[in-house]
Amino acid sequence: MSGVNEVVLYQELAAQNGKKIGVATLNSEKSLNALSLPMVESLLPQLLAWQADSSISMVLLQGAGDKAFCAGGDIRDLYKAMLDKPGAYAPYVEDFFTKEYTLDYLIHTFGKPVLVWGNGIVMGGGLGLMAGASHRVVTTTSRIAMPEMAIGLYPDVGASWFLNRMPAGCGLFLGLTGASINAADAKFIGLADNFLLHERKAALVEKLLTVKWGDTVALNHQKLSDLLRSEEDQCRTQMPLSNIRPHQGEIEKLAKHDNLQNVIAAINTMAGEDKWLQKAKESLAYGSPITAHIVFELLKLGQSKILADSFRLELGLSVQCGKLGEFTEGVRALLMDKDLQPKWQYKTVSDVPQSVIDELFRSPWSANEHPLRELGQPDN
Repeated sequence: MSGVNEVVLYQELAAQNGKKIGVATLNSEKSLNALSLPMVESLLPQLLAWQADSSISMVLLQGAGDKAFCAGGDIRDLYKAMLDKPGAYAPYVEDFFTKEYTLDYLIHTFGKPVLVWGNGIVMGGGLGLMAGASHRVVTTTSRIAMPEMAIGLYPDVGASWFLNRMPAGCGLFLGLTGASINAADAKFIGLADNFLLHERKAALVEKLLTVKWGDTVALNHQKLSDLLRSEEDQCRTQMPLSNIRPHQGEIEKLAKHDNLQNVIAAINTMAGEDKWLQKAKESLAYGSPITAHIVFELLKLGQSKILADSFRLELGLSVQCGKLGEFTEGVRALLMDKDLQPKWQYKTVSDVPQSVIDELFRSPWSANEHPLRELGQPDN
């Protein structure tokens, strides 16, 4: 194993047939494994090396400790960079998001099975890592969300792509409310593949080492799927009840509205007194009106885009958000000063000029200058 003080720990475990399993552990337990730029810069070359190594049959990506896989992006340095250049282009913002989205895209398109152990908190940047994995495991404590409404950013890390692939209305509801979902919800909306017990992880890894891994990607995908399905059958009864399913009839109607104000009104009038729905409504009320517009526009634009183009769209949007100031203020109120009193630039979604949204969606680069221009091209 790599050194205990490193931001990501790596192991190569000997399996059957001379094969190995690559294990990467996000190693920042105190920050709930928040995804930092050094983590991203460590993971990218290691995953590429494992992808090219014929002896590596699969990769396991996990978080240190029992509380979180990854609680989101580590935005302290982002906040500092934006404060240093208020209203202006911040090179660090572009660098962070360019590398993060490159990593996310690599996981989506990885040439071997990738198992993400989504135990505990999986939010924001953590969901970006998990969403693209071929095999996504959730547990009894999984708490998954894209809560960017609360900090004046927006659901990124490929969310314009994966939120659009959920049951009707779910992506819009989750993007606007930042609602936290559990294991049953994640399986229902397509963000997870298997439900297992966290305490059985060590036993699962031992079983992975006894699998007779083959030489074809398709065969190894099937072997991993079969093992996870078998393990899930033993604990299926312990899966929590879904929060989304009881409300899906109303949630799916959100997709039929053609303007943001009507969507928000529909969410606020949804029937039900359960705490989950009430918290979702409160989060919607707390969040940035600008972000609400971004979510609505982003999901419309994302419907017709391939994965690489989704990340290209999001990178431009993230860089523009870094200049606007709404993101900086949201982070200040929630995470820095913690006064929970964000001074958003507009009081309601009706107050936000369309010109502000249009400028956010204007790419800072021409197509041949885009930092992610090679994403999805041969050998990338």
